[in-house]
Amino acid sequence: MEVTFASRIRHAWNAFLNRDPTNRSGDYSMGSYYRPDRVRLWRGNERSIVAAVFNRIALDVAAINIKHCRLDENNRFKEEIDSGLNNCLTLEANIDQTSRAFFQDAVMSMIDEGHVVLVPVDTTSDPNDTSSFDIVTMRTGKVVKWYPADVKVNVYNDRTGKREDIMISKRAVSIIENPLYAVMNQPNSTLQRLMRKLALLDSVDEQTSSGKLDLIIQLPYVIKSQARKEQANERRSEIERQLAGSKYGIAYTDGTEKITQLNRPVENNLMKQIEYLTSMLYSQLGITQSILDGTADEQTMLNYNTRTIEPIISAIVDEMKRKFLSKTARTQKQTISFFRDPFKLVPVNDIAEIADKFTRNEIMTKNEFRQVIGMKPSDDPKADMLVNSNISQPTDTQKVTPVNGEQHKDVSEEDQTK
Repeated sequence: MEVTFASRIRHAWNAFLNRDPTNRSGDYSMGSYYRPDRVRLWRGNERSIVAAVFNRIALDVAAINIKHCRLDENNRFKEEIDSGLNNCLTLEANIDQTSRAFFQDAVMSMIDEGHVVLVPVDTTSDPNDTSSFDIVTMRTGKVVKWYPADVKVNVYNDRTGKREDIMISKRAVSIIENPLYAVMNQPNSTLQRLMRKLALLDSVDEQTSSGKLDLIIQLPYVIKSQARKEQANERRSEIERQLAGSKYGIAYTDGTEKITQLNRPVENNLMKQIEYLTSMLYSQLGITQSILDGTADEQTMLNYNTRTIEPIISAIVDEMKRKFLSKTARTQKQTISFFRDPFKLVPVNDIAEIADKFTRNEIMTKNEFRQVIGMKPSDDPKADMLVNSNISQPTDTQKVTPVNGEQHKDVSEEDQTK
C-alpha cells in the first residue's frame, strides 16, 4: 500500500498522547526561565574536573555524523534515505534540538547515569503494534523503573513543557548502556571515588571561606572546675573578638598557649588524592590534559578516539539499528551508520598523497578509499579494481576483473590453445 502524507497523519502516534498527535493545545500561562528539557548532571558531576571530561566526550561523539542510509550489494554506503529518522539524525531531533545537540545530551546523560533512553516521541505508526514505523521526533529519557518487557521513562513533553513519566515497551526505545560503565559508573569506580573526594574538598573549602579556622587552643591550666571553664570560654571569646576586629585577621596569644589548626593538613592530603584519581581517570579513558585544552597531537587523538569515542558511538548506532530498523528494512539493505573523518586533522595535500599511495600500491581501491572519507562509490568499474598505475595495464586479451576482492585474468581463446 502506498504511504501518502494523509495516511501518515491518519496513523500518526505520539508517546505521550498514545493517539493522533495533530491536536496541539498550548498553555502559555506558566512558562519557565530555564530550559526544562536540558540535561542536568547529578551526584556532584557538575564539578569542574568531571564536567570538563563529560563535556569533551559528549562534544566529540556528537561531532560524528550518523545517517540512515542504504548499502550496495557489497555492504558499502550507497545513499542516504529520505526519512523522518534520517532527518532526526542529521538535522532536527525535536522542536528544541538539532541532531547534534540531541546526541550531545544523550551522551552526557549516558556517562552521567550509566545509561540513556532514546525515545521516539512522534512516529508514523504505533511502535507497540508494528516494528515498521518511521520516527518523526525523538527525545532523551531517564529510566525511572525497570520491568521485564517495559521501562518507565522520564521524558520531556514539549506539549506541556514538563518532564513526565511514561511506560513504554523496551522494543520501542533504544536503551544505550555506557560501554565505560566499570570506569565511570560502578559505585567504587575511579570516577565515583574522585567525585566523593571533590565533594569532601568542597566541604572543607566552605568551612574555610565561611571564616571558620578550626583551631584548638591549649591553655596553660587544667579545665575541670566550672570557674576554669568560664575562664576558658572568656579566653576563646577574646581571641574571636581580636580576629573579628583585625583588618588582616591577626590576633595574639599568651606565650604559654599552644594553637593547632586542623583544616590545612586535611586539605593538602585531599588535593594529593584528587590529583592521583584524576590522573588515573585520564589514563583509563585515554584522555590527557592536551585533549581537554585542544593541543593534542595526532597520535594522542587517535588513542583517545579508539579507546573512548568509538566504543560510545558504536554502542549508540548498534542499539538504534537494532530497535529502529525492522528485519524487513535490514534485508532491504537499510542501516544506520556513523561516518567519522579519519583525515580531519590531516591537510588536504597529505590526504591526496595518502590516497595516491594506497591506490597505487594496491592497498585499497578508489571506491574503498572514497568509502573511508564518506563519499559515494564511483560508478566507474575501474574504481573497484586494484590497479598499480606504475605498471603497464593488461591488454584487451588479458582483462583484469575483480572477483571477491581478488584479481583474475580473462585469457583469450588464442592464448588458451597455446
